[in-house]
Amino acid sequence: MQALLVVDIQNDFCPGGALEVPNGDEVIPVANETMKKFPLVVATQDWHPANHGSFAANHPWRRPGDVIRLDGLEQILWPMHCVQGSFGAEFARELDTSRFQEVFVKGTDPQIDSYSGFYDNGHRKSTGLGEYLRERGVEEVFILGLTLDYCVRFSVLDALELGFKTHLIIDGTRGVNLSEGDSDMAVAEMSEKGAIIVTSGEV
Repeated sequence: MQALLVVDIQNDFCPGGALEVPNGDEVIPVANETMKKFPLVVATQDWHPANHGSFAANHPWRRPGDVIRLDGLEQILWPMHCVQGSFGAEFARELDTSRFQEVFVKGTDPQIDSYSGFYDNGHRKSTGLGEYLRERGVEEVFILGLTLDYCVRFSVLDALELGFKTHLIIDGTRGVNLSEGDSDMAVAEMSEKGAIIVTSGEV
């Protein structure tokens, strides 16, 4: 069985959001059309407490882009984004959320970030997504959403590690590109690890 994973298409990652991804809103129509092709659609949602350790605002004299150690792991500091219950954490209004059969929240522990939809960044705790897909007989996943170089990338890598045949829908994702070329390097890494790069039209 095949499933589509829609990653973090939330207001804060769209134009005008707290952590705006250039042209991030362009993935929405791709997602809406692609969802129609799958019997099972699940989504992830960044869902941070306001005191999250990945927020630069919670570290005196730090600014977004700085790198610190957080609970033993290297952590990039971000602007406050996708705070639980906020408008920024809501799914983008144009996104057809009626097709979501399940939503998995992530980044809820203030001591550790969670880019992947499957695990936190230290692989210390599962979100339950992998187990959910296995229980439903899913063997093949297709992934799109935001952002290509962080949450989508780590979701793809974890899906591969869990043994799912994994496809990246390249026109359904955009990168934040903190450094020039981050998205290209992310795609190369995913492909090298076994991800199949496709367009939504090929699905």
